Amino acid sequence: MLRARGKPPPPVAPVARRLPPRRAAAADTTLNGVRGNYLVGASLKLGPGAAVRWRLVCDTGRDHVAVAALRRLLREEPDLDARVAAALDRAGEGLRRNVAAADGLQATGRPEAWAHHFANVLFNNMRGGVFWRNETAPADDFAAFVHARDRGVVARRRGLLDALPESPSIRERCEAAVASGDSDLVRYALEYLPLHFGRRHGDPSRPWNTFSIRARGHGGVRSLGYEGNWRDIFQNWEALCVSYPGFLPNVVAKFVNASTVDGFNPYRVSRDGVDWETVKPSDPWSNIGYWGDHQVVYLLRLLELWHRHEPAAFGAALGDRIYTYVEVPYRIKPYAEILKNPSDTIEFDTELAARIGARVAAVGTDGKLLHGGDGAVRRANLFEKLLVPALSKLSNLVPDAGIWMNTQRPEWNDANNALAGGGVSVVTLCHLRRYLAFLAERFASAGEAELPVAAEIAAWFDGVAQVLEEEALPAGAGALDPRERKRLLDRLGGAFDGYRRAAYAGGLNGDVGLAPARAARLCRTALAWTERSLAANRRDDGLYHGYNLLHSPPTPPGPRWPSAGDARGQVAALDSGALDPAASLAVIEQLFASDLYRPDRRSFLLYPERELPGFLARNLVPDDLAGAVPLLRESLAAGDDALVARDADGALRFAAGLRNERDLEAALDKLAERPGLAGTVARDREAVRELYERVFRHRSYTGRSGVMYGYEGLGCIYWHMVAKLLLATQAAALRAESEGSPAAIRDGLAAAYFRIRAGLGPEKSVAEFGAFPTDPYSHTPAHGGAKQPGMTGQVKEEILARFGELGVSVSDGAVRFRPHLLREDEFLAQPSAFRYYDVEGRERTIALSAGQLAFTYCQVPIVYTRSEGPARLRVTCADGSSTRDDGDRLSPATSTELFARSGRVALIEVGVSLPRPA
Repeated sequence: MLRARGKPPPPVAPVARRLPPRRAAAADTTLNGVRGNYLVGASLKLGPGAAVRWRLVCDTGRDHVAVAALRRLLREEPDLDARVAAALDRAGEGLRRNVAAADGLQATGRPEAWAHHFANVLFNNMRGGVFWRNETAPADDFAAFVHARDRGVVARRRGLLDALPESPSIRERCEAAVASGDSDLVRYALEYLPLHFGRRHGDPSRPWNTFSIRARGHGGVRSLGYEGNWRDIFQNWEALCVSYPGFLPNVVAKFVNASTVDGFNPYRVSRDGVDWETVKPSDPWSNIGYWGDHQVVYLLRLLELWHRHEPAAFGAALGDRIYTYVEVPYRIKPYAEILKNPSDTIEFDTELAARIGARVAAVGTDGKLLHGGDGAVRRANLFEKLLVPALSKLSNLVPDAGIWMNTQRPEWNDANNALAGGGVSVVTLCHLRRYLAFLAERFASAGEAELPVAAEIAAWFDGVAQVLEEEALPAGAGALDPRERKRLLDRLGGAFDGYRRAAYAGGLNGDVGLAPARAARLCRTALAWTERSLAANRRDDGLYHGYNLLHSPPTPPGPRWPSAGDARGQVAALDSGALDPAASLAVIEQLFASDLYRPDRRSFLLYPERELPGFLARNLVPDDLAGAVPLLRESLAAGDDALVARDADGALRFAAGLRNERDLEAALDKLAERPGLAGTVARDREAVRELYERVFRHRSYTGRSGVMYGYEGLGCIYWHMVAKLLLATQAAALRAESEGSPAAIRDGLAAAYFRIRAGLGPEKSVAEFGAFPTDPYSHTPAHGGAKQPGMTGQVKEEILARFGELGVSVSDGAVRFRPHLLREDEFLAQPSAFRYYDVEGRERTIALSAGQLAFTYCQVPIVYTRSEGPARLRVTCADGSSTRDDGDRLSPATSTELFARSGRVALIEVGVSLPRPA
C-alpha cells in the first residue's frame, strides 16, 4: 500500500499505462502484465528559509487482515506523520541495538573508521545473523529445534525439556543434556544456534540459489533460524564469534556434523540440518559436487579461535564421541574413472536418496545423517572428524602442483568454474599446510593414549601415511618428473579409492585405536610435502601461482603453469604460515610492483588486466600446422568442411559446430565411418586433437575470470580479496612484532598495511570510490565505481582487521590489549560521548576526554587512554568494585567473564603508549 503524506499533499498515482499528453494521470489499481510506476507531482512555492516535506511510504508483504487495518489507520489516524516518525525512530534504535550486540559501536577520532566498522558489522549480521540474547535462548525454541531433528528424542525427553528455565544459557542446556546421559540430546544442545536477523546467503540473482529466511514469525515475533550457503555463512560466524566466543564449540559442531565420510560438506546448511543439490534433467542449472578450499580454511579459523579461547575444552573435545556424519547421496567414482574424465566424477544415488527421504519422513532431519548397521546414528569423536578432511585433501595431492579439484565444483566462486576437473589448487594447498600445522600441535599435545577411530578410516590413514613416508624426499630435492608424480598420485588416489569402496558399501563399522601423537607424525610428514609443493609454486618474480592445470590423459598428469598470477595465490601464500615476516614483506612489496596493482585506484585487481582478441582473431588455424596433418590436408583438397574450412579472406578455421573436444571427437567418429577413412582418422586423431587444443586452449580456460569484464573478471577489483590481503598483511605485521623482527621488517609491514588500507573505501572520496565510501561493496569494474553494496564477505575480514588494529587478541584463554597498528589520529582530539548498550540491552553513555577512544568487546566498553610508559589496566565490575593491574593482559578469570557476557564486568580502561607512527 502506497501513500504520500505531507502539506501540500502531492498526488500519487500508480501508473501502469502510457501517460496522456499534457494531462494528469489517473491512478490505476490493477496491473495487467506491465510494470507499474509511481509518479509524485505537486506545485510548490517556497519563501526564503521555508521548507516543505512529505513521506512516500510503501508498506508491503501484508495479508488481508493487515491491509484492512492499515487502510483504517490511514483514514482515521489524526497524526499519522507523528506515528510514522516514531516508528522510524524505533526502527533506527532497533538497528543500532542489533549492531551494538555484535560490537559495532565505537567512538574514535576517525569518524570514517568507526562508521565503516558499523556498516561491516551490520552486513555481517545480515548475512550470518546475530545471537538472541547473549548466550541464552527460549527453552521452547530449543524444544522445537530438537523436534525438527528427531521427534522420538522429544517424546522420550519431554520432562527434561519442560524442566529447563524459560531462557537457559548454553551452559545450562549442555549440563542438562549431559546429565540425561542421552548423547543425541548432548549433540542437539551443542549444535543449537539461536540466531536471528540473517537475511540470505548466495547471490539471489543466480537461479540455483534458493533460500527462504523469515525474520519475523506469526504476530511479528522474532524468528530464530538461519539458512545459507555453507561457503558464506561460516565465515560470517567467525567474525560474529569474536563477540560471542561462547558459541565457538557450537559453530564447530555445526560445521563438522555437516561433513561427509569422504571429507566434504554439502551445499547448504540451515537450522534444521543440511541440504544438497540434486540431479534435475529439466533444469539447465542443475549440478552436483563439492567445493574444497573454503572447507579447510573456514574450519581451521574456527578451530584456531576456539583453541585460543578455551584450550583445555578444545583438547577434551577431541575424545568426545558426540559428532556425526551427514549422508549425502553422492558417490565419487573409482579413481580409474576419475583419471579418464576428471570433470565427471560424481554420481547421484537415487536409491540412497529415497532411503534418506524415508528416514527424514519417519523421524525428522536426523534422517539425513549417516546410520550404522544397527539403525542408529553413527557417532564419532572430534579427533576422527578433523582427520577426515585432511586425509581427503592429501589423497588428492599432486606433488609440486597442489590439490586436485576433481569433485565437479570450482573453488571460492563460480568465476573459475572451468578449473573443476583439470585444475590443481595452490590456494587449497596453502590452507591445508596451515591446517596440518595446527593439527600437528594439537594432536601431539593429546599424547600417545589411543582414541577410537572407525576401522575403515584407520586403514585409509595407514595407506596415506605409508605413501607419504615411503616417498619422502630429502630436503632440497628438485621437482619430481611427471612419471614420479603420476605414480605418487596413483598411490594416494588408490588409498582414497579403497576407503570409499568400503565406506560406501557398508558404512563405518567397528572401531580401532589410533594415538593422536601418531596422527601428529603424519601431519608433520605431510607438512614437508605441502611446503616443498608451495616452494615449487614460487614464480621467478617472487609471487606465487594460485592454480595449475593437469595435462589430460594419456599424458601422465603434470603441472602446466599458468602464465599469469592472481591475487588469490598471494593471499593464500601469506596465510599459509610457511612465510616468515621477511618473506611476507617481500611478497607484498612485489605485489605492489606487479601488474595486479592499479595506482589510480590505490588497490589490487583480482586478475591481471589484458586485452582479449576480437572475434575474427579467434579460431585461426596455422596453415603449416594443418598441412602437417594428412587428414586435414586431404579434407581441404576434397572441399570437405566437416573439420576445417577456409573463409573468404583465405584464413583457415575449424568448423563452427565444433564447440568443444566432445564435438570434435564426434565429428572424427563420423568421418571414420566413411569408406576408406577409418585408418586415416585413427592415425591422425591425436594430431587433430592437439591442433584443436593449440588453437582454442580449452584446457587453459578458467572460466569467466579470464574472458569477462566486471564482477570477478578482468580489470576488476574484488574488495573481499583486498580485505583478505589486508588481514593477511596485518597478521604478518603482528607476528613480526611478537617475534621481535628487525625494525626494517616491522616498519615495512606496518607501512604496507596502511598502504593497502588506503585503497579501501573509507580512505577515499565519493568521487574516487564511486559510491558511499563507508559502505562495503562487492567489486569495482575497470569502467566504473564500486558495485553491489553490502552483502559481501569483505565485512568479515574487516571486522577481524579492525579488532587487530585496536590490539585485541586472545591466547591461552586470556585477552590482551596491545595496539601496534593503531593510528595516532584514532584518539579523540576533543571531548566526546560514547553511547552504547550493555549486555542487558540498557543504553549507557561514557564521557570521553581528548586523548581517549572507546569501543565494545563482547559488549563491554573498552576505553583507551593515550599515555607514556608501560600499559596498565583498570577493570570495573557491575557491583562498583574495581581492580588495577600493570600490563596489557586480563586475567583468565576476568577474560572468562568477558567471553560469557555475564554482565559482571562493566568497564575496562587501558592506558596505552603511542602507537607506531604510520
